Amino acid sequence: MKQFTIKTINAIAQEGLELFTERFHVDPEETNPDGIVVRSTKIDLSGYSNLLAIARAGAGVNNIPIDEATEQGVCVFNTPGANANAVVELVYTSLGIWLRNVEKSIEFCQGLNGMTDDDAINKEVEARKKIFKGEEMAGKTMAVFGLGKIGVGVANAALHHGMKVVGFDPFPALDNIHHLDPNVTLTRSRKEALSEADFISIHMPLNKNTRGYVTTKDFLEFVKEGAVLINYARGPVVDEDAVLTALESGKLRGHISDFPSVKFLGNDKILVTPHLGASTAESEENCATMAVRELRNYLEYGNIVHSVNFPNIETIPTVEVHTRLTVINRDQPGMIGMISNLLGNENINIINYTNKSNGTVGYNIIDCAGPVSTDIQEKISQQEGVLRVRVIPLEIRGN
Repeated sequence: MKQFTIKTINAIAQEGLELFTERFHVDPEETNPDGIVVRSTKIDLSGYSNLLAIARAGAGVNNIPIDEATEQGVCVFNTPGANANAVVELVYTSLGIWLRNVEKSIEFCQGLNGMTDDDAINKEVEARKKIFKGEEMAGKTMAVFGLGKIGVGVANAALHHGMKVVGFDPFPALDNIHHLDPNVTLTRSRKEALSEADFISIHMPLNKNTRGYVTTKDFLEFVKEGAVLINYARGPVVDEDAVLTALESGKLRGHISDFPSVKFLGNDKILVTPHLGASTAESEENCATMAVRELRNYLEYGNIVHSVNFPNIETIPTVEVHTRLTVINRDQPGMIGMISNLLGNENINIINYTNKSNGTVGYNIIDCAGPVSTDIQEKISQQEGVLRVRVIPLEIRGN
């Protein structure tokens, strides 16, 4: 039975690591692993010649070189929704702290330390508490940008806080939209979403299209005067200079961010938390268990669930299957015929052939009745457009 080596990077919750069976050797010091489980550390793919997959215990994958991984035939997974509840709760915790001046009021109370008379403390409290008067969320309008699992959670929770909610996502995923409360209004443009929003919450992944998404042109210029901007997505989604200018002019009256920076620290109009979005015991456990399950399923059976660079495809091999062959290729015509012909020329009986493409990469799962030799694997690998070929013996499954 083939053994797989797994490298862990960062602290991965033990509840997830315990899902690895005896087929897996897990070691943070592994130098050339079959799989990697990582949280936030930046990944350098050089030197990992055996690497088949990376599982990111979290939603964002900006710490992984996706294009390079794709060219090397390395499948990259994330764990969408595993940390959603943690982020949603923190959005409203932080917004509540900002609106009710909780942080400043706590500092005030700490400043009373040393007073020995309760009557004197109460007198000081009654005299000063009016300076911390805040406002409520109810009756305001929340605009949510990015309607993934976290964005949908934030939008739905806004309704429970008594707010009117508008949502905007240029490419919404149907599975996520199905979970969106029907009372959330979907808008067709950023301008429409921003024009009436008191609070704007950003929940987009960081990529080349969203870097600097929140900038003056086509975003902040449409913002209602005095809105509060919330960023619990990724720091570079926001143009910091543009936000600082908007705060200075009053276009924005506040910014809540989970990403400390030199430019943001010390600004009394900005409330910053130290990247706490997914930092709960429950979230870390959920992310770790999902990441390990994804990685195991891929390494043992070639199935893909929640990949960010390969098509998602999952099939259960029947008892007649001796060997599963997986082929990763550039999305181009003729690949299925080429693979089928090469196998047919070797008298290899195909029990099931499943193919899927994401428009860039094609992924093939071919279940065969007999063994597939190294020579056949090499012949397929040498074909133009093929990125990687794996042979997965299944006759020993269940051992």
